[in-house]
Amino acid sequence: MNRLSRWVPWVIGAAILGWLVFFYAPELAGRVQPRVPFGFVRIENGWLYALGGLLVIVGLILVYSLAITAYNNRRRGSRKSPWPLFGQGVTHLLLWIFLLFAYYPVVQIVAASFDPTNSLYKFSAPRTGNLLIDSRVLPDFSRASLENYAKLFDGVVVYGYQWLLLAAVAVTALLLLGVAAYRRVMGDTQENSRLAALQNRYLAAFAAATFLLVLLISPSQFTSPNTEAKFVLWVRNTLFVSGLTGLLAVLLTATAGYAFARFDFPGRYTMLLVFIFIQMFPGFLGLIAIYTLMSNLDLLNTYTGLILAYSGGIISFGTWVYKGFLESISKSLEEAATIDGATKWQVFYLILLPLSASMFVFIFLLQFVGTYSEFIVANLLLTGSESWTVGMGLRNFTTGQFQTKWGLFAAASVLGSIPILLTFYGFQRYFVSGYTAGSVKE
Repeated sequence: MNRLSRWVPWVIGAAILGWLVFFYAPELAGRVQPRVPFGFVRIENGWLYALGGLLVIVGLILVYSLAITAYNNRRRGSRKSPWPLFGQGVTHLLLWIFLLFAYYPVVQIVAASFDPTNSLYKFSAPRTGNLLIDSRVLPDFSRASLENYAKLFDGVVVYGYQWLLLAAVAVTALLLLGVAAYRRVMGDTQENSRLAALQNRYLAAFAAATFLLVLLISPSQFTSPNTEAKFVLWVRNTLFVSGLTGLLAVLLTATAGYAFARFDFPGRYTMLLVFIFIQMFPGFLGLIAIYTLMSNLDLLNTYTGLILAYSGGIISFGTWVYKGFLESISKSLEEAATIDGATKWQVFYLILLPLSASMFVFIFLLQFVGTYSEFIVANLLLTGSESWTVGMGLRNFTTGQFQTKWGLFAAASVLGSIPILLTFYGFQRYFVSGYTAGSVKE
């Protein structure tokens, strides 16, 4: 029964897909009534179609549950109730509906990125004969174009060695994804297995090739007079700032967390309480102080000032997280090394740092993701389109004098989100383990 119940979510998904295909019937398009204000449409008896479709799906789930339970009871001679399986099916139905609502804005943004008219929503409905398209529930891709994406790369000059680095990034990314997929299929969850070591080597090669590529991109390669053609430069600036900020955050939180976890000094408890107290206030309350400090240090419109401002924000949270992680490690390891003659620095460098690799990856990723799309501090400290980050560049598309460039905004959003999507997919286990690290004490 467990094997058959695994098909419940996919059966429900197929039912929902069939329900949506039913709305493509051309004869239903004639029921669309004239538009009301704000671009909405009214479908005659539309609520009956929606509610009736959901009731039909619930009925199919009930029939499926009764049939599967009866089959298993007859084969095993048991008398199990079908209602647990039915409840599981209804739960999956609700989850599918929530997923559709959650990902629906993504569909609209992707559709806007292919719209050559550079608009996000049209009040004039198309006439295709399909109900969902005519009412603009689903976008009309019949006039899709790559024009918006082409504008983002207009006039970009790529040198030969950069093409080689791009090829290296692509190859290592494919190998990394291939090994990760193979491990998932084979059920390999061991961190010290041969496949895990191979995956780590591909990951290191991918990171090194990406870092060199980001480092070697220069503003002189962007020759177009249009501002949107500097999108790749904005991504490069963001990756550069976020990467260095993540490394600096690891360095600061590692030393501070080790001191609070292993040393006993005056004011230790008070400083920990101050760290908690600082996190109670939103970051924008310190914007004036940050601007004044960077102005006095002559670090305005520099990546150094932006990196320092970003790195200071992770110290309190990162210190608490790493402190909790170290407290979950037995002190006997350090005591044994001390008996053998190791110093405090050797204990930290040779024993604790290797054990803390997963936590350092979590802190780095947390800071990297947090600063990748940050806009307020970057807009405060940076000026000039060549030094913008992705967040500042996206804002430029929505501040035009006569119109908002929704098509370019959507295309840049889709491409700009790819690094974050790859980061979450490749390192999701570190996010989960990092948030729960230190919760169980010895």
